[in-house]
Amino acid sequence: MRKIILLTVLAASLATAACNTIGGAGKDVSSVGHEVTDTAQDVKK
Repeated sequence: MRKIILLTVLAASLATAACNTIGGAGKDVSSVGHEVTDTAQDVKK
């Protein structure tokens, strides 16, 4: 029973860490997209 609880807690910890990593990567990609859009708008003017 202890092993099952330990594995469940470990899996939940890894899942949470993965979500945070993916969320951070999404923010980075979004930031780059905004910069490209802003630069394109500046060149257009």
